[in-house]
Amino acid sequence: MRGNDRGRSGGTAVTTPETRRRRIVELVTDRNGLSVDELIDEFDVSGSTIRRDLRALADRNLIERTHGGAMPATHARSERPFDQKVVEGLERKRAIGRRAAREIQQGQVVFFDSGTTTFQIAREAPTDGSFVSVTNSPLLAMELGKDDGIVKMTGGSFREESMGLVGRPAQSYVRTSNFDLAFVGTNGIDEKGALTSPIEEEAAVKTEVIASAAQTVIVADLTKFGERTFRQFATLEDVDAVITDGRVPDRFHDAFEAADTEWLEGVAE
Repeated sequence: MRGNDRGRSGGTAVTTPETRRRRIVELVTDRNGLSVDELIDEFDVSGSTIRRDLRALADRNLIERTHGGAMPATHARSERPFDQKVVEGLERKRAIGRRAAREIQQGQVVFFDSGTTTFQIAREAPTDGSFVSVTNSPLLAMELGKDDGIVKMTGGSFREESMGLVGRPAQSYVRTSNFDLAFVGTNGIDEKGALTSPIEEEAAVKTEVIASAAQTVIVADLTKFGERTFRQFATLEDVDAVITDGRVPDRFHDAFEAADTEWLEGVAE
């Protein structure tokens, strides 16, 4: 996989109400809130259209309405619910998924971490039964098993926020397995190369997966760069490549070079 294979992914035009609403969730989250007027300027639509979008998104608990605008949905937990994360940066995740699926080779045993980006890899993966997939996500297992795919699942306790299985049974299953390739998500990559997750149980499974894999690919869009959450599960030195949706910011290049870790860009449609 080492090589200068770096696709380019560009912006996506907002052409439908659902596409616009996904982008609204993304912008409100990234900017920690926006006013109706700012959203009108952003999308060049009427105020009534934006207010209708905000009502629809608030009904789905994807944002919180405020007087004159919207804020990110707030939750007592340190992690946003899966339904909110799945619509954020969807086109970026699809681009990552397309590029990542190209790494799967015939006859491999491939691990798929739980998460919204790895779900997009599962959607793009070969459907001819040419590899064995292992996952700690019931959602990904259903996607990977739609056609002729051979799918195995870890045990463990189910976490609704990530739609994943965690705990000692999951860790034990992974620890006693051998993977040719593993796709692992992360909530943060800092400038020193630390890879982090806000949930301790999730981080523990990721650590075991990386230790059991001959080759590990981290999948993360550019919003994860510069983030640092509760538990470190690995560093760039522990993985082979990072697939993201654009050029890695210059300030991270030293960490990638020191770790001898490649970065690859997602493939636009």
